[in-house]
Amino acid sequence: MSATVTSTSRSTSTPKTTLLTPRVLSVSKSSSHSIAKTPVKSITLIPNHGVDGDCHAGQTTQHRAQPQRTPNLRQVHLVPVETLREISSRFSAAAAGRNAKPLSAGEIGENITTEGVELSTLPLGTELHFLGGEGEEAIVVLTGVREPGPGMDKCRPGLKDVCVVRDGGRVVKRLAGVMGTVKKGGMLRPGIGIRIVKPTSVRPLPVV
Repeated sequence: MSATVTSTSRSTSTPKTTLLTPRVLSVSKSSSHSIAKTPVKSITLIPNHGVDGDCHAGQTTQHRAQPQRTPNLRQVHLVPVETLREISSRFSAAAAGRNAKPLSAGEIGENITTEGVELSTLPLGTELHFLGGEGEEAIVVLTGVREPGPGMDKCRPGLKDVCVVRDGGRVVKRLAGVMGTVKKGGMLRPGIGIRIVKPTSVRPLPVV
């Protein structure tokens, strides 16, 4: 059920295709603190909690590398498929093509793999309204850009460094996706659309 992130028509050398409506490409979850999450047919978002049945869901921090009992700003992890393709390309170049198969949806731990929107460039507090799900429209509020941690290297050795883009000694981009909290619950499945609602104040996403 995993979604492929590269194809003949969607290679990094071809022009980008802009979707009229951004969409959900894949959804994943894991009940254990493994790096990868398993693609599933659907996930259920619970307000101020996260993905039902996922190890990172909860009102307080559930990530082992962060202080516990603090508000959980990382209830939901989202990664654009375009980012997965970029990571795959960079990793393949760094590994000189050795065992550098493309990353699949959920492999770096995201709950939602999107297509057609550059999530990391959106302002803090941007709301993602998921359209066409069962019941009422689900809403996730973006809280920050994910900091690539040592767990990335457990996925593939050397992946952490590949996910940090530097200009000299300065970090200019992180390729590990974004985090958010659930404002409104609902069921998500591959293929549903996403409406972007930006806040009135424009502040960049912090690193979380």
